[in-house]
Amino acid sequence: MSVFLWLAEIKRRVPMHSPRSFLSRVGPLSKPGLLPWCATKHPGWSKLFLGSACEGNFTNVITKKCQRGQKSQKKPSYIGPLDSSWQERLADVVTPLWRLSYEEQLKVKFEAQKKILRRLESYLQKLNGVNVTTSAPRVEGLSCLLHPIIPSPVINGYRNKSTFSVNRGPDGNPKTVGYYLGTWRDRSIVCVRSNHLKNIPEKHNQVAQEELGVQKEAIKKFFTTGPGAVCDLTSLYFQESTVTRCSHQQSPYQLLFGEPHLFEDLLGLKIRISPDAFFQINTAGAEVLYRTVGELSRVNSNTILLDICCGTGVIGLSLAQYASQILGIELMEQAVEDARWTAAFNGITNCEFHTGRAEKILPQLLKSKEDGQVIAVVNPARAGLHYQVVRAIRNCRAIHTLIFVSCKPHGEATRNIIELCCPPDSAKKLLGEPFVLRKAVPVDLFPHTPHCELVLLFTR
Repeated sequence: MSVFLWLAEIKRRVPMHSPRSFLSRVGPLSKPGLLPWCATKHPGWSKLFLGSACEGNFTNVITKKCQRGQKSQKKPSYIGPLDSSWQERLADVVTPLWRLSYEEQLKVKFEAQKKILRRLESYLQKLNGVNVTTSAPRVEGLSCLLHPIIPSPVINGYRNKSTFSVNRGPDGNPKTVGYYLGTWRDRSIVCVRSNHLKNIPEKHNQVAQEELGVQKEAIKKFFTTGPGAVCDLTSLYFQESTVTRCSHQQSPYQLLFGEPHLFEDLLGLKIRISPDAFFQINTAGAEVLYRTVGELSRVNSNTILLDICCGTGVIGLSLAQYASQILGIELMEQAVEDARWTAAFNGITNCEFHTGRAEKILPQLLKSKEDGQVIAVVNPARAGLHYQVVRAIRNCRAIHTLIFVSCKPHGEATRNIIELCCPPDSAKKLLGEPFVLRKAVPVDLFPHTPHCELVLLFTR
């Protein structure tokens, strides 16, 4: 059995492709916050990444690394002693930019975003979908205005949620707490302690160095009266599942002790967060991100703000005082309940939050808004927006401004953007006036990693 330990907040685990049929997960929640970013990472990025990250194609970087990398051992019975090389290998996986100063990291990320935008604009220009006429200063080679990258207010120990696994370590210890290196296919998986990683808070590391049992009562005792009490947890959740990731509806979270929800102070609001709800992992960085969205959107008393993939509704709720109405759409039922609670607690009365798939709700919702002034904000998962959502946004005449937030603009988001900006296409039922990319603002929420959030402003 493998055990997942969640430290600080809830949800969004690093995927583990285990051949085992049963997984236990523990969800300790510390004060305050939650998470956003998780992805399967590949060892040894750092050296290769620094040479080619600016190409903007991280998938290609991974492929090249797999081709060039050393062959892994088959069926190792003993990996070897834990030394600095294991620590560095793990740092290269989880925080590939850790060897650089933060100023150098920002330069790498900015160049990467610039090349992503150049490639995106090249696609759009071929489709005759971009015609920026504003005279604002430009970054060389770009039509849209690319702003300097906004740094994270917190550089080290910024994660308000950490995910650890418990398994065999490099020294053969079967109860090592940390992160995985290697692959299940090659039977080279090993769990390496993570106490040296720059993005993990010290109190999380203190717990990760302890030995945990799998029994719920033992875990509860550990975090209430044992060494784990150093975390000062707000809540402790336990979830059992036969897959590496599932929702509360698929396998309910069991509250072992503490409060059933987390509460975060953000942009003057008290935000409620449930175990199944998404929240950015860098709280201070999230405030910067949401302020940036607000500044670009320019909502006013005559506009309706449509928040698609709204999560706990923070973006819409933070702008509610400036807008006529806030309409939020979110798949996770718990997140919508959180958004409604937050609105009621903070005395916000001009908000509606709808539960379900955006592609089902949005077309019907927009029918009654055709004559209004709608500003849409989308912050989708890495899989991007469903094509029916893109079609509904494109074909709604009332939407004159669109804010697109993506931590992976070189992925599926590219397809979304092309469909939003291409000439009308009757075959794809993209009949509305195309959007034009005007501005791009990168915001760093993930120091020491190659990732950042890119906020794109479209108008028509």
